[in-house]
Amino acid sequence: MRITRRVLALSLGSAALPATKASAQQRAARPKDWPSQTVRLVVPFAAGGSTDVAARILAERLGQTLGQSVVVENRSGSAGFIGAESVAKAPPDGYTLLMATTGLLSIAPHLYAQMPFDPARDLTPVSLAFATDLVIAVTNGVPVRTLQELVGYAKERPGSISYASSGAGTTTHVATELFRLTANVDLLHVPYRGSGPAMNDLVAGNVQMMVDQIASSIGQINDGRIRALAVTGAKRHPLLPNVPTVAEAGLAGAQATSWGGIMAPAGTASSVVDKLNDAIREALAQPTVRQRMAGAGADPAASSPGEFMSFVKSESEKWGRVVREARITVG
Repeated sequence: MRITRRVLALSLGSAALPATKASAQQRAARPKDWPSQTVRLVVPFAAGGSTDVAARILAERLGQTLGQSVVVENRSGSAGFIGAESVAKAPPDGYTLLMATTGLLSIAPHLYAQMPFDPARDLTPVSLAFATDLVIAVTNGVPVRTLQELVGYAKERPGSISYASSGAGTTTHVATELFRLTANVDLLHVPYRGSGPAMNDLVAGNVQMMVDQIASSIGQINDGRIRALAVTGAKRHPLLPNVPTVAEAGLAGAQATSWGGIMAPAGTASSVVDKLNDAIREALAQPTVRQRMAGAGADPAASSPGEFMSFVKSESEKWGRVVREARITVG
């Protein structure tokens, strides 16, 4: 598997299927005519976000490849749990899929003592779909031009530099905590309900910094309304070629990636998973799909089901450490 910017390290792992779905798996085990009807791809977040955009680009091509419509359905709420649970409890027939994300699969299990579903038990991996780097940005009122200057500025003002996130326990929150731990600075977290209002307050100067997905902040950066200091990927991002990586800025430990991938209900027949995986690989290899995703700030990144599960496992270990060391809790 080739994944751009070398940010996705894989290690072997496995996921068990629940015994309660064994009979359902047997009923779905003869999918010779799959798909024979519309396939639903559930995005557990509101329309218009980067995950939604990537899902729609992929779904359009998947429909052409599979010969059946692949319709994106937004089911937002409860940090993505509502949409994810609906897929976890759907029939394992290949007609209901989930665009899962870093937060749902690798962060949330470390934050919530009880979840309405168990990602490892109730979902089965199909393929990674995309990855996107994050950008560390500050409001124009902060007198720094580099990441090291921001670190020095924060150390001189412990606890007084505030940072916005799209919500407690989200990827942007945990990624900023990774930066804070790596830089050994004391920052004040200000959680918002979504990236939009968080970015609005960053532009207005009500908070001093934010770690956000490039896709949702590139407009404000290009317009000069906020200042980008570093990207969190292993290489410079093509949308921000003049912005150094965190490693170039001296904080290699702050490297982080936001990603999304396709999951199906546990018990889905392996023949359906394999056919879907082949279709995803074909779709993400198309130049037009790759160009459209790149324009949205995402890197197309297909994988085998086993590679995807291994990647989720390695990411879970990484973010679990951050949650514990930063003592992150959610209300």
